[in-house]
Amino acid sequence: MVTATRDNRGRLVLALMVGSAVAVALGVYGNIHDPTGRSLVSLFFTAPIRAKVWLATAAFTAALFQLGTALRMYGKLGSGPTAPWLGSVHRLSGTIAFLFTLPVAYHCLWSLGFQDFTTRVLIHSTVGCIFYGAFAAKVLIVRSKGLPGWTLPVAGGIVFGALTIMFWTSSFWFFTNVAFPGF
Repeated sequence: MVTATRDNRGRLVLALMVGSAVAVALGVYGNIHDPTGRSLVSLFFTAPIRAKVWLATAAFTAALFQLGTALRMYGKLGSGPTAPWLGSVHRLSGTIAFLFTLPVAYHCLWSLGFQDFTTRVLIHSTVGCIFYGAFAAKVLIVRSKGLPGWTLPVAGGIVFGALTIMFWTSSFWFFTNVAFPGF
């Protein structure tokens, strides 16, 4: 039993170390990389920033759905048994949310780099790095067996919290200070 506890603790520490390394690596890259200032994609939007704002909003919306499914699966929302397909829908909504963040993050790092010219932008840049580190740790935690029951909800909460802060410091700020709907 002691060995299993040490193995579990080691898996958790490994997940946290990998997550920390991802967050730090992104921050260092964003800080030392010479930003191109060029856009990658704007889709049908009038400017790349507008595409980023709406992709981030889509990611946040999918994450809200994922939060609801997680609360239902953990018995915090509704009563009775959960539908057998709910876990699959939960994972799909998380994958969709994550995929929506990738072009935004790539553009942020490649085109803009890590920025700190205002408090809002510094928080956004920092939490963006934390988000991907927390996501990497969460993926490892999901794949690890025998961890304490609190680890997955805490990891998921940190990922969701980071995405929420990124949304508020980017899309919400844009919608309330620049343009809404801002296509």
